[in-house]
Amino acid sequence: MRFHNTLLFTLVSYSTVLVANQISVEVIPENKAIKDNIEAYIGTFEDQDTPTLLRLQTVVKKQAIEATQALGYYDTQVHTRVRGKKTNHPTLKIKVLLGDPVYLRNVNIDIQGDAATLKEFKIPSGQDLTTGAILNHGVYEGAKSQIKAQALHYGFFFGEFTQHQLLINPEEKRADINIKYQSGPRATLGKVTFSREDNPFDEDLLYRFVNFKEGTPYNSNLIAELNNNLQSSGYFEDVRIDAIPTDKEHTELPVTAQVKATKSRVLSMGLGFSTDIGPRTQFGWERPWINSRGHKLGFNTEVSGPRQNITTWYQIPMEDPLTDNVRFTAGLQHEDIVDTESTLLTLGVERNKKLDSGWMRTLFLRWQNETYKVGEEDATRMFLMPGFNYSYLRSDNSIDPSKGYRLQFGLSGGKEGLLSAADFIRYTGSAKGLYTFADKHRFLSRIEVGGIDSPNYEKIPPSLRFYAGGDQSVRGYDYQTLSPRDDDHKKIGGRYMIAGSMEYQYQFAEKWRAATFIDKGNAGDSWTMGLKTGVGVGIRWVSPVGPIRVDIAHGVEDNSVRLHFSMGPEL
Repeated sequence: MRFHNTLLFTLVSYSTVLVANQISVEVIPENKAIKDNIEAYIGTFEDQDTPTLLRLQTVVKKQAIEATQALGYYDTQVHTRVRGKKTNHPTLKIKVLLGDPVYLRNVNIDIQGDAATLKEFKIPSGQDLTTGAILNHGVYEGAKSQIKAQALHYGFFFGEFTQHQLLINPEEKRADINIKYQSGPRATLGKVTFSREDNPFDEDLLYRFVNFKEGTPYNSNLIAELNNNLQSSGYFEDVRIDAIPTDKEHTELPVTAQVKATKSRVLSMGLGFSTDIGPRTQFGWERPWINSRGHKLGFNTEVSGPRQNITTWYQIPMEDPLTDNVRFTAGLQHEDIVDTESTLLTLGVERNKKLDSGWMRTLFLRWQNETYKVGEEDATRMFLMPGFNYSYLRSDNSIDPSKGYRLQFGLSGGKEGLLSAADFIRYTGSAKGLYTFADKHRFLSRIEVGGIDSPNYEKIPPSLRFYAGGDQSVRGYDYQTLSPRDDDHKKIGGRYMIAGSMEYQYQFAEKWRAATFIDKGNAGDSWTMGLKTGVGVGIRWVSPVGPIRVDIAHGVEDNSVRLHFSMGPEL
């Protein structure tokens, strides 16, 4: 019985396409994998004359045999000849007659050392590594590469193969794989040291970005997450994390973070359009940090025909600087929509925190002073409102998701005599869902509700009342036109609101979808209000900034037809 070791790799081609009149490969019986591997190994012949091709026959034959053996075919006959010798375009023809392949008999892969007790460390497996599979040298080498990659990922930096054999018996057409890997001890992560040059931040702030404790077993994901945390903060223009092993004797790795604070200011400008409020412009300015404690400052403004506002904010990072902060806000807004004109001044403080469950929680205290004219009422009223809001988003893509959902609910209120013109409780809730099946079929649904309980509802300003209708509510009706009316038939907003939608989309081309939908909803002074219905069709274009939606909707009860244009993520 004769065995021999081999280290042949499955051959992968990155060469250009072979010139058809210089080389031709025929495999009998037909086997595309073998043909591709031979072509990849031999490479490209271009503009070779007949004598050159004749000289290359021996080398090419040897290469073709090696290429077939790499995929497990050792009983192979290879014949070569040059055709068209007397022409200007001779061809080297390679004819390969395949025999029976070599099959795997025994596959023994043994992980030793600390890695053997780590459940995350996977032993290479699969159909190509089981008894009876056709031998593939690339699979053998891939198994070794997988072991080595896992070892580096989990911190076994000085592991080594104590045995790696591919034993082949061509006569019996059997092969055995024997791999033993001794991982050695696993490295741990030491103290993180931050560079101080171009780094004005307090160490207390910097260490709040660190996502592991000293002595934590090494995992490259932890290093990548630390790098991402620092990059996402907006504080730095350059981040480099190093955790490099020195020798086998020192398993605790020092972690160094080379960081360089950004000196830039963030400016943003944008133009937008929706059929709700028409064209609008937006401008924003942000200073990513203003002191060593990482405080931030910024403002935003938006101008459209019916609405103009400016908001400024000051943010203080808390326990987790990425998802936990205190934000102070101030804003001024003027709005003239439908039958309402309002000037609103607000001051507030918010505590934002992402909980371990994934919910984003906002606790707030907001003061507002609103001068308004709604219907025949002309008044100025002030409110101090504590409240909270919870939201949760699960999505497989932030710009154009294929599945996911968003949940939100909130509560706020005021007490007459405590800087508030009336007693009230205001509550809101919404849910959106998206599901895609068979790649091209999508279903979207949403439901949103809101209500106000107050013994003095007439004192509630329009910014807190509810309206329905428009691009994001009940299509087929103008923006905020679904509302109770006063004696002069002017829209004055409602105590309660409900709106929902069901939509089906079909992707008929890359980045393009057709849609059909039905919306129902209204705003009224009781939950028994009659719901309005909008039905229609639309088209969606998935732009780099998110889907752009164009809809034609029919308001069933009012027999109205409206064009809707909007953009942005669907969750």
